[in-house]
Amino acid sequence: MRTASIARKTHETDIKVAVNLDGSGHYQVTTGIGFLDHMLEQLSRHSLIDMEVAIKGDLHVDQHHTVEDSAIAVGECVAKALGDKGGIARYGQAYAPMDETLTRCALDISGRPFCVFNTTFSQPRLGEMDTELFIHWFQSFAQSAGITLHIETLYGDNNHHIAESCFKALARALRQAVEIDPRKAGAVPSTKGILGSGSLTDG
Repeated sequence: MRTASIARKTHETDIKVAVNLDGSGHYQVTTGIGFLDHMLEQLSRHSLIDMEVAIKGDLHVDQHHTVEDSAIAVGECVAKALGDKGGIARYGQAYAPMDETLTRCALDISGRPFCVFNTTFSQPRLGEMDTELFIHWFQSFAQSAGITLHIETLYGDNNHHIAESCFKALARALRQAVEIDPRKAGAVPSTKGILGSGSLTDG
């Protein structure tokens, strides 16, 4: 089983995260931010990655540290669970329609973190969550997971639908990318023979 867990306590957050890449989309999420809980639950359910996320953050200050550290911790767990990445499909892409909204996600588990997030919101908050933090979540996740991530909302009006379609598109693309391809017989999907630290050139 490709699993990983981390626990980290700082002056800003106390975090415990566990993932199982070969799960069924079972989740237990408590971040103290209701809308973020909802988005992480969508990420787990539609990627089929079992996910436990428990965070106590300094929400009396603001939401920034909790949102950022949730992305970092989930990304770190995904990277750790992938190990040497042998046999994975590596690439994933998905469109996520939600009523009037359509979002596209393409990603590469490349070891070269980069995030392009072409999505805008017309209101400052969804529930109690600041919408300006969504881009920060995806950037932090891409950085800690070591993936090249492109997310673009092609059109949409409802801010809830826009945010949710971003997480669902990521989930579906991530599901493709982490799956084991039986034709690869465990080989690392790169001409360099490595994906991860030190993997700095094309391949």
